[in-house]
Amino acid sequence: MRTVTIDELRAIATEARVRIWDAAKAAGREPKIYLHWSAGHYSSFFDDYHINIDFDGRLILMQPLDAHLPHTYMRNSGSVGISLCCGYQATSNDLGPEPPTAAQIEAMAQAIVAVADGLWLTIDKLHVLTHSEAADNIDGLTPHEPYGPNNGCERWDLQYLGTAESPRFVYDHDDPRTGGNVLRGKANWYRDQWKKSS
Repeated sequence: MRTVTIDELRAIATEARVRIWDAAKAAGREPKIYLHWSAGHYSSFFDDYHINIDFDGRLILMQPLDAHLPHTYMRNSGSVGISLCCGYQATSNDLGPEPPTAAQIEAMAQAIVAVADGLWLTIDKLHVLTHSEAADNIDGLTPHEPYGPNNGCERWDLQYLGTAESPRFVYDHDDPRTGGNVLRGKANWYRDQWKKSS
């Protein structure tokens, strides 16, 4: 467990690229990045995820990016799990006393870019999904029966963020206010800005 910068995370992902792609290909697909919240307290870290993001936006590398971890049911081979440390007592009506912070949301968007750059991935719904989106199989894969917001709502991580851009729970995964759409939008914005400045 150690704190890493965005540049360090990009380098770590680049170094793990071949191994992650090989594992994904063995599962019959391309690599994935899955976005979670821990449903725990700020500053409580879990090694089910490769990267934890503290309340202040610090990136905590928990495991090597090519480690096979149990973060997303039936989807863990050749994938990277990133989790916000938050969501304690969250419900679909109220994100509770420890909702995602602005620093966490921006850090997650930047971490998406770093990992996607290192793995040579497009930042879209086929490659970067929240747990709620993966649970409903919105990427067209069907490794399991759906169990997300549209199918029992067992897992709905980041379906909304509690921000002005993503203020409330919605069921439609195409709605621009879902957490996944907001996070991918922010990640693509950061990617564009960083390309312009390099």
